[in-house]
Amino acid sequence: MKLNLFLVDDHSLFREGLKFLLSNFDFIENIYEAENGMQFISALKNNTPVDIALLDIEMPVMNGIEATRQALLIRPELKIIALSMYSEESYYSSMIDAGAVGFLMKNSNFSEVKKAISDVWEGKNYFSSEILQSILTRVMHKKQQNVNDEITERETEILFYICKGLSNAEIARELTISKRTVDKHRENLLEKTTSKNTANLVIFAIKNGYFSI
Repeated sequence: MKLNLFLVDDHSLFREGLKFLLSNFDFIENIYEAENGMQFISALKNNTPVDIALLDIEMPVMNGIEATRQALLIRPELKIIALSMYSEESYYSSMIDAGAVGFLMKNSNFSEVKKAISDVWEGKNYFSSEILQSILTRVMHKKQQNVNDEITERETEILFYICKGLSNAEIARELTISKRTVDKHRENLLEKTTSKNTANLVIFAIKNGYFSI
């Protein structure tokens, strides 16, 4: 099955260059474009088929954060990868909170772009190496919230597989437990770590030493 991709960026040169490179992938069916979030949302409302969208964060008319929120209300199954020139926490955390499942720096090499799209298409989260390094650097200078004692051994196992990108059904098979049990453990992890989604859980795991690069 081939996927439909949407590029949303206000810089036409960047957009056209990325489209040209992505068009060489045999697993991509169509590539659509928009220069701001409003155009993207209009396309979704007009039933443009989209599986993955790459959204710039800073755009005129409607930025990537608001566009992500609105897009996921229209298409909850849509997978969104954020694009940014900056690795500061305020940029990626806002997009993750809005529902993005990946974050790419705009200066990433093309192999990383391909991996991000492939990972997200397979149901995983993706964060550029620069973002991960930025998180780890800050951890060294900032005491993290100590919730480790509240997370059980089983929840730690589940968190490990979540970071690897496994679905609840896949985790259940790995641990030979029911999917319903995994569902409950994931709910508990989200509540204990005050995470809104899986991407937030991955960030939590990195910050608290469950997962390293």
